[in-house]
Amino acid sequence: FSPTVAVARAQIQQEPSLETPEGTGINISCSHSSIGTGDLIYWYRQLPGLGPELFVSVHKGFKELPDKAGSLSVSADRKSSALYLSRPGLGDAAVYYCALGA
Repeated sequence: FSPTVAVARAQIQQEPSLETPEGTGINISCSHSSIGTGDLIYWYRQLPGLGPELFVSVHKGFKELPDKAGSLSVSADRKSSALYLSRPGLGDAAVYYCALGA
């Protein structure tokens, strides 16, 4: 399992790539220091050969993703977020993008 993360826009920073053994939890982090008060934090996933699809969005706090076996957490100042996949499998190998928007 080799999820890849990429920069969605200039003020967002993500790891260029991450790997984990199948079934071992992984955190994909995103730094968005210039986030605006009304901005939502969006995470997209792009599976091989397909276009990006919205994976999850949140404004602040912590969000369980029971249907995706994971969670999304946002720091108290909202300047970073982390997508946690608790039991990733081969079907989760994808490009994960973090983005901001109203």
